[in-house]
Amino acid sequence: MADTSTQSILIAAPGPRVAEVICDFERYPEWVSAAKKVEVLEEYEDGYASQVRFVLDAGMIQDEYRLAYEYAQDVSRVQWHLVEPSRIQRAQTGSYDIDDHGDDTCTVTYTLAVELSIAMLGMFKRKAEKMIMDTALRELKRRVESVDT
Repeated sequence: MADTSTQSILIAAPGPRVAEVICDFERYPEWVSAAKKVEVLEEYEDGYASQVRFVLDAGMIQDEYRLAYEYAQDVSRVQWHLVEPSRIQRAQTGSYDIDDHGDDTCTVTYTLAVELSIAMLGMFKRKAEKMIMDTALRELKRRVESVDT
């Protein structure tokens, strides 16, 4: 059973702008440091990705996997799960919850649960999860708040 971790960050942009960046998967390699290739495999009728393939290289951790996505109608929540086990993951579920404050700021809450195929001490796993989430939220904030996106 995977433990769930949650972190939040304040972003100086309206919720729809944040959702737009999160849902633009094929541009992830431009701003997600570990993403080497991201490919939308299937889409819903409304154009949102339903299945996405990721190739990640974070130094000692390299993986290729496919995630299935679902969206709240107003795209204030983007959630996903691992379609099939990968080389190092047995399971993954996650979500971004976007709380728009109505003043061109929003809080993004990232929730992630990963069950690894490889053995890892709990202490190291929690440290790795914190680092992954910190990096993901910082990179999202930087991308959304940058002028030239």
